[in-house]
Amino acid sequence: MKWKILLENPEDIAKFRGIDLDPKPPTFKLSFTKAKKIIDKAIKNEEKIVVYGDYDVDGICATAIIWEALNKMGAKVLPFIPKRENEGYGLSKAGIDNIDAKLIITVDSGIVAHEAIDYAHSKGIKVIVIDHHEKPKSAQGGPKADAIIHTTELCSAGIAYFFAKHGLELAAIATVCDMVPLVGINRSIVKFGLEELNKTTRPGLKALFEVAGIKTVGTYELGFLIGPRINASGRIDSALTALRLLCTHDPKKAYSFAQELNSINKERQTMMETSVAHAMTIAKTTEKIIVIDHESYHQGIIGLIAGKLTEKYYLPSIVISRGEEISKASARSIAGFNIIEAIRESESLLINAGGHPMAAGFTIKTTEIANFKLQIENFAKNKLTDDLLEKTLKIDCKINLKDVNLELFNELKKLEPFGLGNPQPVFCSDVEVLNVRTMGAIGQHIKLTLAGDMEAVMFNASHWASKLKAGQKISLAYTLDLNSYNGKTNLQLKIKDIIIS
Repeated sequence: MKWKILLENPEDIAKFRGIDLDPKPPTFKLSFTKAKKIIDKAIKNEEKIVVYGDYDVDGICATAIIWEALNKMGAKVLPFIPKRENEGYGLSKAGIDNIDAKLIITVDSGIVAHEAIDYAHSKGIKVIVIDHHEKPKSAQGGPKADAIIHTTELCSAGIAYFFAKHGLELAAIATVCDMVPLVGINRSIVKFGLEELNKTTRPGLKALFEVAGIKTVGTYELGFLIGPRINASGRIDSALTALRLLCTHDPKKAYSFAQELNSINKERQTMMETSVAHAMTIAKTTEKIIVIDHESYHQGIIGLIAGKLTEKYYLPSIVISRGEEISKASARSIAGFNIIEAIRESESLLINAGGHPMAAGFTIKTTEIANFKLQIENFAKNKLTDDLLEKTLKIDCKINLKDVNLELFNELKKLEPFGLGNPQPVFCSDVEVLNVRTMGAIGQHIKLTLAGDMEAVMFNASHWASKLKAGQKISLAYTLDLNSYNGKTNLQLKIKDIIIS
């Protein structure tokens, strides 16, 4: 792994502080007025409205926001989330046939649903699209919906929050879990959304926090404890369970839903372990992109499998759930390689495709999988340079260890919340090792005592224990952390990488 130092001087840390934390409406133009007129007319005429959602965290949270807002306005409104196996992803003819409405509001999908929207119109149904996925190059104008509220700057729940002026805490959950960069307006949503989450009165969220053992909610808790539980229902069961959890006013029902999601998440974890182990054995890493398919891969977890492959091999990865006639795929990418753009290079082979530069999905005829593999492998071979494929650790600045103290730690906390696009600052320093020891149940972690009475820890790094010794000069890349133990709290370094000088 190579290191890239972004700032040369410690004084430049001040540049981090120029981020606007005032949650003003986004500056891009949204078709709020047109959409609101359509909704107001539907409510006045007592027409049935369906909020047509999606089965991931963003889609579920956006559905809850819009449904709650319309329900409070007195609309005849119902939420609808399609089932992966029967109705597929996004607005579809099958989904439309299963609902009774004069107005459909799609959330977290719809921007590429040209045929489905035309089909809805043929049945006398109006359609409003609220979406943040990338438009295909062949359809920059978007589908012929009655109103389109679209931007790639926010997640769909973020758009829904500004449109409905409701559900900030749900928008914060979705922003973190949908991996939206936490800069500008998104950082505002999460910063102030976390404040709402930590004092929430929503029975569902309170129950979920209790089941997950959460005392204080931060970005870690949202991304790794809350998100997976909300996502699990839509991955291997019905996403309506998660939606009911978010919207219920009954504490008893909320706790029951939370326990159900917890059980589903455990089932998902077991399924994941088996599938990931299999995927690792068949992944072909001699190419610049991994493309694998198997009939045993559940549609709901192929994105997670792709993520694990990308994490291990640092290659873009596509995992296909192979069906008899139709197969579903999910993809994850690395920095600098736009995966949805790469997938759409083979658009003639696909039934449909959608997503973002870092994550995408598509449907394909099973007979076309081999052709697709050849095309995307050739595309990756031409686009992915060796430089892009070398994992780089971005270090914000090099500092002297004597300048690392609680004052610096407290100043850095003002830059929170940290996440994608606004990562926790990483520093590097040249240090001298005084002592090395292992820790953990099986000695899987290491702890270093450094000259200057500073301690540093590195998790799952026991292999370094035999390489380091007292008196040795090394370079550390690290973040700052507080270690609380036996009633005492001390500053420590969390090591990300080591270079032996």
